[in-house]
Amino acid sequence: MSETKRPTSPHLQVYSWSLEMALSILHRATGAALGGGALLVTWWIIAVASGPDAYEQFRTIMSSLVGKAFLFAFTFSLMLHLCNGIRHLFWDMGMGFELEDTHRSSKLVLFSSIALTVLSWVIGYGLI
Repeated sequence: MSETKRPTSPHLQVYSWSLEMALSILHRATGAALGGGALLVTWWIIAVASGPDAYEQFRTIMSSLVGKAFLFAFTFSLMLHLCNGIRHLFWDMGMGFELEDTHRSSKLVLFSSIALTVLSWVIGYGLI
């Protein structure tokens, strides 16, 4: 039997990276991260229902530097997934497929995600 020479599929090293490509990958990653965040919310609810000692333990862990970093990453994941999801809704309506539009909307998604994350933390700490 002779072997047929078939072309290989291109992989990530072949393509030049773009913001659109990174946001596509980040959208999937943030979706998975939100699953971990749902476990965090579940832990919080169980701690509240279990009494003051359990809640204090939760609060102590989440008040640590690692806890705050995790909460910040969760907030950013939520905001990026939200903003990119809104962009996907526009795409579902057939809008924003021109190359210039995708560049503009990618920058808007990234800027909005960062701004909403910072705004959430500023409001959460009562700085506004």
